[in-house]
Amino acid sequence: MLRLKTFAVSLWLSCVPAAGTDLVEVDVAIVFAVDSSTSVDPARADRQRIGHAEALRSREVISAITRGETGCIAITYFEWASAGSLRTVLPWRAICNEVQARAAAQVIEDYGDTGHGRSRGGHTSISFAIDAGSLSLRPWSGKAMRTVIDISTNGTNNDGLPIGVSRRQALAEGHVINAIALDRSEKGVTDDLAGYLRENVIGGPGAFVSASNDPPGYARALRRKMAIEISGSVSPQDAETTAYLR
Repeated sequence: MLRLKTFAVSLWLSCVPAAGTDLVEVDVAIVFAVDSSTSVDPARADRQRIGHAEALRSREVISAITRGETGCIAITYFEWASAGSLRTVLPWRAICNEVQARAAAQVIEDYGDTGHGRSRGGHTSISFAIDAGSLSLRPWSGKAMRTVIDISTNGTNNDGLPIGVSRRQALAEGHVINAIALDRSEKGVTDDLAGYLRENVIGGPGAFVSASNDPPGYARALRRKMAIEISGSVSPQDAETTAYLR
């Protein structure tokens, strides 16, 4: 019961835009839904936390933001594991310039999961992450030109609702679901995690999966993925790290 109450409060905070944010029209509202389950060790946790922060600070991403039709995006960053397990790191925030992007990046780097000092044992409920992302995006209906749920994970769905149920509901609400594979495989489950995410998780116009072979590759793929989600455009160079489906 306490766990469910904590989840409800945390998700409510994630859904409420920061002061003034709800008055801003944005090119895209993006939910960064980041895996913090048992299999995400300190090295993987740092890869996600620092990777997202560095991507927001990058020239490529900042340029994509400022060149948009409104010149603004909105983002939130939360961590998930088992069904009902969610922690909001960055509540909704509008980003319209480099200063705001760097401020958001610092919050993620300072307060995101490090893989240390927390209770281990969480399963991997991608379906829950999608459901939470969908709920979090509802305040942006009519205010964001596009809405995106961005899943970062190193595993397959093994807890909560069947992933197809959550995926169909998110797509029915008009959201795009993209994903990035933290690893190429999940030991004992699949040798092709990107393929699993492609077939079972992503959806919507232009949806894609990003993957990499190493930590530097993950950072590059994440940066490029974020720029694509913001700009809505794809170039030939993206074929190296991105598999397009929808």
